[in-house]
Amino acid sequence: MSAHLLVLPIVLPLLVAALQLLLGERRRRLVAALSVASCVALVLLAAALLVGVTGAVAGDGLTAVYRVGDWPARFGIVLVADRLSVLMLLLTAVLALALLPCALGRWQQPGGPVQPMFQFLLMGLNGTFLTGDLFNLFVFFEVLLAATYGLALHRPGARRVSAGLHYIAVNLLASMLFLVGVSLIFGVTGTLNMAALAQLIPTVPDNTRALLHAGAAILGVAFLVKAAMWPLGFWLPRTYAAATSPVAAMFAIMTKVGVYVLLRLSLLLFGSDAGPASAHFGDSWLLWGGMATVAVGVVGMLGARDLGKLAGYNVLISSGTLLGAIGLQHPAVTAGALAYLVISTLAIAAFFLLAGMLAPDDEAEATPLLEPYDPAGEALYADEDENRATLPAPVALLGMCFLVCALVLAGLPPLSGFLAKFALLAPMLETGAGRGAIALFTLVVVAGFCTVIAMCRTGIQIFWADEDWTFPPIRLGEAVSVLILLGSCLALSVWADAPLRYLAATAEQLHAPAHYIRAVFP
Repeated sequence: MSAHLLVLPIVLPLLVAALQLLLGERRRRLVAALSVASCVALVLLAAALLVGVTGAVAGDGLTAVYRVGDWPARFGIVLVADRLSVLMLLLTAVLALALLPCALGRWQQPGGPVQPMFQFLLMGLNGTFLTGDLFNLFVFFEVLLAATYGLALHRPGARRVSAGLHYIAVNLLASMLFLVGVSLIFGVTGTLNMAALAQLIPTVPDNTRALLHAGAAILGVAFLVKAAMWPLGFWLPRTYAAATSPVAAMFAIMTKVGVYVLLRLSLLLFGSDAGPASAHFGDSWLLWGGMATVAVGVVGMLGARDLGKLAGYNVLISSGTLLGAIGLQHPAVTAGALAYLVISTLAIAAFFLLAGMLAPDDEAEATPLLEPYDPAGEALYADEDENRATLPAPVALLGMCFLVCALVLAGLPPLSGFLAKFALLAPMLETGAGRGAIALFTLVVVAGFCTVIAMCRTGIQIFWADEDWTFPPIRLGEAVSVLILLGSCLALSVWADAPLRYLAATAEQLHAPAHYIRAVFP
């Protein structure tokens, strides 16, 4: 496989976005066709890279390393494709393609260059997953953030503008921290190439190691903001609930960007080979901070009265679970965490779309609220056997999709959410598991139980007990997008063996960073 193939996931959406800007809003069908062609091509490219990784030489698993301009890796721009980066590329491309039917139905009306911003977002995401140095990680990070600013403020109302400006301010602060952390690391080591840093960190003198750790900690805070770890993720539920449903659904992968970078850097730079002074630096913060995030997400989910915020707190639970799993630094747990990452992203994206279908977000100020829980009252359950004995077909479809979302997010059998959580939790009970692993196991199980409570209460009110709930007309594109996302979750429930074996090999590769270093510096 040619190494030049690594450039295409970045260049293709960039060229498509530029062409869409030139065409403008007058040729909407052509602009939409370009979006479809770009997303289909990205899926095919990611699939080709996945095949290349799977067929790579055992113990290596790298498809290619591309050095832009053939500069030495320590000084030039390097793109690296390993199992983890290709997995994230494929997840991003599948999510983008699945959301297109819904997005195109909403973005065909005049309202700014939304589709070019969507392509710029894909470019930034793909670049983030492929880059091999911290400086270009910052560049692609800023590209995707700039695109999210425009998407978060699309079709602005008072609520959306307030949440969007809050989101922009928080992420600008995170970008500043990113620059400060990168500058400190460069000042100590003289390079920003990740593979070179992995070689240099064990040899950093003791008198400058504290400065290196300070830079790494500041850099970690910047990505913990994006990963929405408590208390840095206070902005997320409000921002995601205020965005339009296809934008919020695409944002489901944004917290996974922070998780991806933290996973990559913690195992590559501060893994077991980083020396006794730097090995496992920050792991305990990720573990306990992740558990705190799960706890906050559970409390918020149980108290949410808005469907968008209910989905947003599910994002927090997902992110906290993944951060805690990273902090354990166990290959089997990492494999389960990657499975949970994929399934939770697809299910949460589908839930955001369902929230938009059940409570239209075009007029965010008028979104109907769920009734607060009143154990002494009978409003939700009075005459429940008589209400909605029969449901119209579109409403029945919404109900079935809501049920599948609830099962996947709660991790109940027999769907893929259960398989992912089982793969994540089972290794935590192995002999020698510490208190942190047992605490995380318990918290994740409790979070699943609370998810069942919150989703059942919401489903009963919407589909069963509330006669006044008005179901808006269902757009075909929205239904297609939801069915694609949930169909992907169902497919992973049936054909789970090959993906789980791939993820196990990915985890083994991540915990053996020498293969990554040898590929960049042969």
